[in-house]
Amino acid sequence: MLILFDCDGVLIDSEILAAGVNAELLTELGLRITREEVIARFTGLTHEQVLAKVAQQLGRPLPPDFDERSRVEIDRRLEAVKPIEGVHALLDRLTGPRGVCSNSSTRRLKLSLTAAGLWDRFHPHIFSAPEVGRSKPAPDVFLHGARVLGGTPRETVVIEDSVHGVSGAVAAGMRVIGFTGGGHSWPGHAEALTEAGAVKVVNHLSDVVSAVEACQG
Repeated sequence: MLILFDCDGVLIDSEILAAGVNAELLTELGLRITREEVIARFTGLTHEQVLAKVAQQLGRPLPPDFDERSRVEIDRRLEAVKPIEGVHALLDRLTGPRGVCSNSSTRRLKLSLTAAGLWDRFHPHIFSAPEVGRSKPAPDVFLHGARVLGGTPRETVVIEDSVHGVSGAVAAGMRVIGFTGGGHSWPGHAEALTEAGAVKVVNHLSDVVSAVEACQG
C-alpha cells in the first residue's frame, strides 16, 4: 500500500503559522482579525477568492507588496516550524512506499521539511503540485506521485487535512484519510473532510496505521 501525505497541516504545523502572519499583516492594513478568524473565514477558498474577500472587507485592494511580505515572513517562521506530534513515530511504523504531495513549491517544502527533520525521511519522493501539473483540487500531483512510486490509485491512501486535497485525491481514484490534528483545525473540520470524500477522519497521527489497515480490508 502506497501512502501519500500532504505536507502543511499533516506533517508540519504550518497552517496556523501562516494564518498568524496574514492576520498580523491584515491588522496592520486596518482589518483587525485574529489568526483563528483567518482560518474560519478563508479556509477552503482559492488565493484569488481570499484576496477578493479581503479587498471587499477593507474597502480597497490590497497593496501590491502584500503577497511578497507574507511570503517572506512565512518563510522566516518556517525555519523553526515543528513537526505534527507523532509524525516521526508514525514514519517509523510504516514499511511501505510513501511520498509527499503538496501545493507548496519545492523550495518551500525543502525549507519547512528540513526544519522539522522530515526532508530526508521522504526525499526524493516530495512532489510540488504546481511543478508537476495543476494544483489541488486537481488530481495531478497525486497521480504523478503514484506513477513515480510505482503504485496504482486503488492501491494508494492519501492523508489530507484540506477539502481541496481530499477532493483532488478522490478525483485521482484514491482513498483518503482526513486529518484534523493540526493547530489550525476548526469546528466542522472533520465533517467538511468527510463530505469531500474522506473514508475516515483521525485527530492523531497514531491512528493513521489502523485507518490505513482498515482501507486495505
